Amino acid sequence: MVSWLGVAFAVGAAVFLAGQALTIRVATRRGSSADVLLVVMGVNLAVLAPLALVFDPDPTITPRAVAAFAAAGIVGTMLGRILFYSGIKRIGASRAEPIKASMPLHATVLAVVFLGEVVTAEQFAGVFLIVAGIALITWDGSRSGVGGEDTPWIGLALPLVAAVLFALEPIFATIGLREGTSVFLGLAIKTGAAMAVFTGYLAVTRSLPEPGSIPSSELRWYVLAGVMSTGFLLTYYAGLSVSRVGIVVPIMQTSPLIVLAVSAVFLRESERVTGRLLFAVLVVVLGAVTVTLGG
Repeated sequence: MVSWLGVAFAVGAAVFLAGQALTIRVATRRGSSADVLLVVMGVNLAVLAPLALVFDPDPTITPRAVAAFAAAGIVGTMLGRILFYSGIKRIGASRAEPIKASMPLHATVLAVVFLGEVVTAEQFAGVFLIVAGIALITWDGSRSGVGGEDTPWIGLALPLVAAVLFALEPIFATIGLREGTSVFLGLAIKTGAAMAVFTGYLAVTRSLPEPGSIPSSELRWYVLAGVMSTGFLLTYYAGLSVSRVGIVVPIMQTSPLIVLAVSAVFLRESERVTGRLLFAVLVVVLGAVTVTLGG
């Protein structure tokens, strides 16, 4: 049976996820992906840490949970995001977001292997549709990139690799949640670990931005991206806490349809939305719905 509360959280996550992709697109027009990621994680931590203190004053925490959430942060929050943000900068949100939607394929297989979840024939059929849609998007992107030029394959590969890393994140997160750790505390640990490692990397490579070096006109988009990201994290992990990975992750990937619609209307100068792309995104969304209902 489908947990409809989990589905509701997943739908909310899809909306925030689309908003994140679109604001990242605007933010990376001039700004660097690394600076955007640093600000986004800062906003995440500024919201999640107080929520953890307020709603979980007597936390349940184990070394296994800390390790699991830290791993989720480093793999998904840091590595996955930097690749995804770089992909958006190179090929646009309307193509990077749907390509990342190949995540259900990896997440479903990993959930079976590591969490012992059962996948139905309908869910596998949905995953097949998702993969077919991703192939169409990749083909479309290779023929008509942003600005009418051919899209470099590296731009198409970045969100695909990010999808694999994002698929690992809920596996680690579910392990942490099964230890009894709350969603708020788990998210705070995950984000804190990712930010600590990423800040350390920027400091060692002398790439850490100076205070006030980011123009206010760009910073507001960075912060808005952080708000969207935080909303996504809260609804996403709430979904994982009440439902299965094989349900939450696929329906969450309906976000490309939202990105496509907004891009076609408001980002026409930087996003080229074709008929092939529209068809491919519809295939992906159909696959996500099939996987959800098949659960």
